[in-house]
Amino acid sequence: MAIRDEVRRAVQPPPVVLTKKAAFDVTEMLRGAARGGLLNLFGAVVAGAAGFASTLLLARGLGDPGEVGAFLTAVAAFTLATGVAKLGSQTSLVYWPARLRALGARQQLVECLQTGLAPVAVTGVVAAAVLGLAASQMPHHVGVPLRVLAVFLPFAVFTDALLAAARGYRALQPTVVLDRLLRPSLQLAGLGALVLAAAGGPAAFAAAWAAPYLPVVLLAGYTLGRVHAVDTSGSGAHVFTPKAYWAFTAPRAVASVAQLALQRVDVLLLAALGSLHAAGLYAVAGRYVVLSQVAGGGLSQAVQPRLAERLAVDDVAGVRTLYQQATAWLILATWPVHLMVAGNATVYLGLFGPSYRDGAPVVWILAGAMLVSTGCGMVDMVLSMGGRTRWNLYNVVAALSTMVVLDMVLIPRLGAPGAALALAAAVLVNNLVPLAQIWRTLGVHPFGRPTRQAALLAFGTCGVPPLLTQAAGAGPAVVFGVSIAGAICFVVGAYRLRRPLKLHLLRGNR
Repeated sequence: MAIRDEVRRAVQPPPVVLTKKAAFDVTEMLRGAARGGLLNLFGAVVAGAAGFASTLLLARGLGDPGEVGAFLTAVAAFTLATGVAKLGSQTSLVYWPARLRALGARQQLVECLQTGLAPVAVTGVVAAAVLGLAASQMPHHVGVPLRVLAVFLPFAVFTDALLAAARGYRALQPTVVLDRLLRPSLQLAGLGALVLAAAGGPAAFAAAWAAPYLPVVLLAGYTLGRVHAVDTSGSGAHVFTPKAYWAFTAPRAVASVAQLALQRVDVLLLAALGSLHAAGLYAVAGRYVVLSQVAGGGLSQAVQPRLAERLAVDDVAGVRTLYQQATAWLILATWPVHLMVAGNATVYLGLFGPSYRDGAPVVWILAGAMLVSTGCGMVDMVLSMGGRTRWNLYNVVAALSTMVVLDMVLIPRLGAPGAALALAAAVLVNNLVPLAQIWRTLGVHPFGRPTRQAALLAFGTCGVPPLLTQAAGAGPAVVFGVSIAGAICFVVGAYRLRRPLKLHLLRGNR
């Protein structure tokens, strides 16, 4: 069917009359997404807490913010290299298995996995070699930990690919257990042992941080083998070819690298244009944002295969319902964190040491940007699952270009706050542009009734009271107490609104 006709139907969908069976299907779809999202959210909380504690240990163990900045700069380079080597598999290895299963073409799953996994294994090794060579040309404080991290890069790359493929079979537990629970816990234990023993330098900390990828990749491979073995039956039309796979994947591969660059390149630029001290201050001040990103990623992983299945059968109404409800859940999971950290920025930064309290403006700027980002929901993922991976690429490149240009202008003048302003501008571009695109082409947006209720609840309990308390001139201790009271009110309000917010789907069938 012509693309123009397909777009016209998406923009002006026909009225949908839900029969009793259809309503049941919608409820079951939301229930499955809710339970999968809750499972991933639990993993996100643990991973985020472990990541926060790991940064705290690094700050205490390495001491000087410059040393911390050098280590986190090496981690940023490692993460970017990992993103390049994955070749967009974190999206494609969910999209294609989910699509093949939805269309009854499960006999093609083996070909799909071979097409997606073999090149990733090769590029992981190549990227590790390149990163190791690059480390030898870098300053000592960055190069030493980076050489250690490069050894473990192939394991990190293949871990993500294997777990993504398992999610294509709706197997979410392996990602939660292995990537959200086991790996961060092992990292935290290793770093904690070094700090307690007061032993080791940047190389030892790098080994403790990266070594858990080795056992995790072995367990991920075993898990994928098991879920694949029980889900290969069925027959259907031949809808998969390697050419189609890479036509879908190529734009997403570049976009995923650009997306990672949005999260990491600002630390590298700040280290280069500012100082390692400023990079350490900035990375620590924005560390809590990772909790929001992990929570959003966890919920996306639960929703992603269901969106791919609904889009495969042109169920626009189902996509709209799932997108709006998932956005409401994302707001409930993340807005209280952003609002409470922003309202208590000096208390939060004081946990890392007195020298980090100057990073409060960074916290305020990033919190505002993340409220907008999470309020738009998983907009880039909806665009990708709708087959518009090339549009997604253009959007991310535009956002990255915005950030780099503003970084070049603002970092020399403002330092860490300048990097935060550049990132905030990029976040707006990366969310508002694709939001307009899916609204027009797919006829969906995140601003349903559940989204509005979740936003008003979070802002009214966790945002307004601390803001008014600060405006009245109260000290940090009083503001913190008001924030805790607001968090309690938020939990009570979420319980009272559990049915409109579909939180009751987390329990039983009632």
